[in-house]
Amino acid sequence: MPALLPLVPERLTGALAAASAQDVLPAFNPSRLLSEAGLAPLPFVIVVWVGGLYLTGVHVLHRRGDRWPVGRTISFVALGLGSFAFATMSGLAAYDTTLLSAHMVQHMILSMLVPLALALGAPVTLALRTLPARPRRWLLAVLHSPLARVLSFAPLTFLLYILSPWALYYSGWYDASLASPYIHEAMHVHLVSVGALFFWPLMGIDPLPGRVGYPFRVLLTVLTLPFHAFLGVTIMGQQTLLGASHYLALREGPMASWLPDPLEDQHLAGGILWGSGDLIGLVFFGVLFVQWVRSSMAEAKREDRRLDLMEARERSSSTGTP
Repeated sequence: MPALLPLVPERLTGALAAASAQDVLPAFNPSRLLSEAGLAPLPFVIVVWVGGLYLTGVHVLHRRGDRWPVGRTISFVALGLGSFAFATMSGLAAYDTTLLSAHMVQHMILSMLVPLALALGAPVTLALRTLPARPRRWLLAVLHSPLARVLSFAPLTFLLYILSPWALYYSGWYDASLASPYIHEAMHVHLVSVGALFFWPLMGIDPLPGRVGYPFRVLLTVLTLPFHAFLGVTIMGQQTLLGASHYLALREGPMASWLPDPLEDQHLAGGILWGSGDLIGLVFFGVLFVQWVRSSMAEAKREDRRLDLMEARERSSSTGTP
């Protein structure tokens, strides 16, 4: 710890900020994910309202006799909103300003798993099929607006997705999020939003303006892997603490007896970023590949039917059969 003292010139200020913003938590273990869970008002309202609207749309479809894939409902409600609730209201959220490693798990859930699961649920398609005429026109106007085309432009969303983690951890933003609960919540919104802007058009289920062909989708997905790995390795290898004043101040308080060495925790956080980023990226790559194969098979079937129809017409014209 003494070797880290030069990194924190205002330790008293950091200690006061940490003491005011951080509750005294027991030693972390897996059981704390449940025992330290709490009801965060804003995430709770988001989960209830968004989940309720989605399930209402599914109910409307079923009531009029239309089918909606059960897998999409499970993906959106259980996996997407469930993961969001876990990241923001479980014990993981309680420890996300105490352990950088806990924050990094939360980061990867919010920036990758939640957007992917929500996109698989195809909520825009569901809304277009169930909304009344006027709200449906409003939604279509938004989808066809210049702003939507810019925000779904694949090269732009790719740059936002790979650069925002660097901006988060290597600017004053992360330190500010540790000191202010409002900036902390804004960071959560940012992670989900940037992830959605990147993954939603690439998933290609909803009729969004930024959809591109499968080869380009696969290329962009593969290109994200080395950027996550490089950032993770950089965090693992550096000797300068992220959020140094905050995390060192915590180790002077009542939790000092169980908190791990901050550099060791930071190295673990970098490994989580590296490993989980590659894992979720490969899963998304697999989903895209399956979709590509299914699309190719469907296209082949359509082409076979077209050729069969043309052949039948030629035979009919050659024999004079009407």
